[in-house]
Amino acid sequence: MRCSFCRSSIEKGTGKMFVKNNGEIFYFCSSKCEKNFMMGRNPRKLKWTRAS
Repeated sequence: MRCSFCRSSIEKGTGKMFVKNNGEIFYFCSSKCEKNFMMGRNPRKLKWTRAS
């Protein structure tokens, strides 16, 4: 499974799943990724993500 924000792999039994009201599912490897996603930041503009 991959993090929806930084695209790094998530080990089994770790991470967090977030489900929107419309049914979209997002997986996060850390609270850092989750918070940046909730703030609406673009992962392509951050150097530490693999999506850049």
